[in-house]
Amino acid sequence: MELLYAEPALLAGLVLLLGLLVGSFLNVVIHRLPNMIEAEWHAQCAELRGESPPEVPRYNLWVPRSACPRCGHPITALENVPILSWLWLRGRCSACGTPISARYPLVELLTALLSAAVAWKWGVSVQTGGALLLVWTLIALAFIDLDTTLLPDSLTLPLLWLGLLFNLNGHFTSLPDAVIGAMAGYGVLWSVYWLFKLATGKEGMGFGDFKLLAAIGAWLGWQMLPVTLLLSSAVGAVIGIGMIVLVKHDRRVPIPFGPYLAGGGLVALFFGADLTQAYLAGF
Repeated sequence: MELLYAEPALLAGLVLLLGLLVGSFLNVVIHRLPNMIEAEWHAQCAELRGESPPEVPRYNLWVPRSACPRCGHPITALENVPILSWLWLRGRCSACGTPISARYPLVELLTALLSAAVAWKWGVSVQTGGALLLVWTLIALAFIDLDTTLLPDSLTLPLLWLGLLFNLNGHFTSLPDAVIGAMAGYGVLWSVYWLFKLATGKEGMGFGDFKLLAAIGAWLGWQMLPVTLLLSSAVGAVIGIGMIVLVKHDRRVPIPFGPYLAGGGLVALFFGADLTQAYLAGF
C-alpha cells in the first residue's frame, strides 16, 4: 500500500488494467440491461392482462454466456480479452466472420483511460473509489441512452443515493450542497420539460434526464450544475444541428440528451472547480 502512495503512476497503471476489465463488463450491461427491462415490461403487461408471464430462457448480466448474435458461437476466454482480442480477431467473429462493432474496444479503452485519470487525480483515497463508481455508471448510462433513449432507474437512482452516501463526510462536496444539488438537478430539468411542453405541446426530454442530473448534483454539489448544463447543452445543440443539416436527421426522431449530460458531468468531475474559478475570475 505504501508503494501505491509513493508511486502514483503504478496506481494509475493498475487502475487502467482494472478499467479494461470493467469496460468489458460495461459492454455487457449496455447490451443486456435494456433487454432485461423490456422483458420485465412484457411480464408486467401480461400480469395486468391476467395472463401467465411468457416463458423465457434465463437471461441476466451473467447468463447466458456471451455469444456471436449471428451464429451463436460462444465467446471463449481468449476471445474476451479487452481490446487485444478484438485486434487479434481483426474485428470479426472467429467462427462465421461476422463483423464485431469497434464500439466494444472503444468502450473498454474509454473506461480504462478515465479510470486511470481518476486514480492519478485522487490517488489512494475514498474519493478514487467513489469517482470510479460515478465514471463507470455514467459511461453505461450514456451508451444505453444512445442506443435506446432510455436511462434506467436501476442505474440512475442508486447513483443518486450513492452520491449522497459518499458526501456524508464531504468527500466531493458538503452534504447540504449535495442535497441541494440533487433537488436542483431534478427541478431544473423538470421545469424546462414542463415549460417546453406547455409552449409546444411536445415532450422535449424524458424523466430519466431529470434523475441523471439529480445524481450528478448529489455527487458534485449544486455548484457544478451550471458547468454540467452549459457544456451538455452547448455540445448537444451543436451535434443536433449538425445531424439535422449534414446527415438530414429527422427532427421528429428524438436525440438522447443523456450522453451529453454524462459528458458534462465527467468534465465537471475532473475540471469543474477550475472552470468555475476561471469563469468567476473574468468578473
